[in-house]
Amino acid sequence: MTVATLVLLGALAVVGTGLSLRGERLRTPAGAVVLLAGLAGAAVLAWRAGEPSDVVTSTGVLLAVAAAAAGGGPVTTAVLRLADPDRGPSRRRASDPEVLRGGAWIGVLERIAVAATLLGGWPEGLAVLIAVKGLGRFNELKAPVAAERFIIGTLASGLWAIGCAGAAVLLRR
Repeated sequence: MTVATLVLLGALAVVGTGLSLRGERLRTPAGAVVLLAGLAGAAVLAWRAGEPSDVVTSTGVLLAVAAAAAGGGPVTTAVLRLADPDRGPSRRRASDPEVLRGGAWIGVLERIAVAATLLGGWPEGLAVLIAVKGLGRFNELKAPVAAERFIIGTLASGLWAIGCAGAAVLLRR
């Protein structure tokens, strides 16, 4: 089961990268559902796995961080679209990628940092990360749509990264 867990984590990284390359406007919620199901499967397999070797544990950690970085974008985009109360084209929406430009790259770095701090045994690093991110975007958050995108996107992205880190923790227990 450890090999199956590693394969699923690797597949999450590959599929997440493929979906991310499609761009925010072309992603469908189905991709996010596939990623979430794959992460759930990886977590269940990791939980049921026996005692892994050091190589398997290290590989699992690396693949979990890669899956966190690559898969979070499509999941976050899907959550932002679901949370968008007005789907009409007449106003800027939280799901509009033009609101808070650069958020996709910041999200990748954020998910790497979230997974790394948790897997490194420093959960306090999450508070530092959120504070730094909030300070960096402070001036842009005055617009309600930007604040909404920031909060929802940060939570969705962070929860994805925590889930990926959790699969690695289950694997190495």
